[in-house]
Amino acid sequence: MFKRLVASFAVLGAAASLAGLGTFATFTSSTSASQSIQSGTVSITLGATGPANRLTIGASNVLPGDTIERAVDLINNGSASADDLSSIQLTTTASPSSLLDTDATNGLQMVIDACSVPWTEAGPPFTYTCSGATSSVLASRAVIGANIALSNLTSLTTGSTDHLRVTLTLPSVAGNTLQGLSSSISYTFVGTQRAGTSK
Repeated sequence: MFKRLVASFAVLGAAASLAGLGTFATFTSSTSASQSIQSGTVSITLGATGPANRLTIGASNVLPGDTIERAVDLINNGSASADDLSSIQLTTTASPSSLLDTDATNGLQMVIDACSVPWTEAGPPFTYTCSGATSSVLASRAVIGANIALSNLTSLTTGSTDHLRVTLTLPSVAGNTLQGLSSSISYTFVGTQRAGTSK
């Protein structure tokens, strides 16, 4: 009998505890907001055809001392805010390749200049004059290179265009080992976004 009374008290105590839990009220409140996030687009392109892009036109019968001039527009048509690029670099490769591009001293040398307005074209053979202001984008160096830094570019800013002239020269000291050779040069411009900022 005593055991049954103890068990009954235990059951009643548990029931009382459960009933007590149900007597507390909880007040709540909530609010929300929706935020739209859109990422920008970093995009550089080259001019389509004609004087805006002559890099696709080759040259033949090049002799020591000859120069090859080609105009090309470098266009920043991204959607990000002004000054959205921190740098633009150039990588050049050759396929097929020859001493014309692998001989860093006697092979082809490259210079890049910019004109503040589109270059005035004559030819072919193509030559260019600038009726505006010129600036140096790349000083003379061997034609092949990776991640070559370019300077004085306005196309770092969205909506801007650089009018470039790429000049290749076969040095006058090029010897007989460079006769009868051919190379095909590819130009790849890479734009890097600006540093992150508060938005």
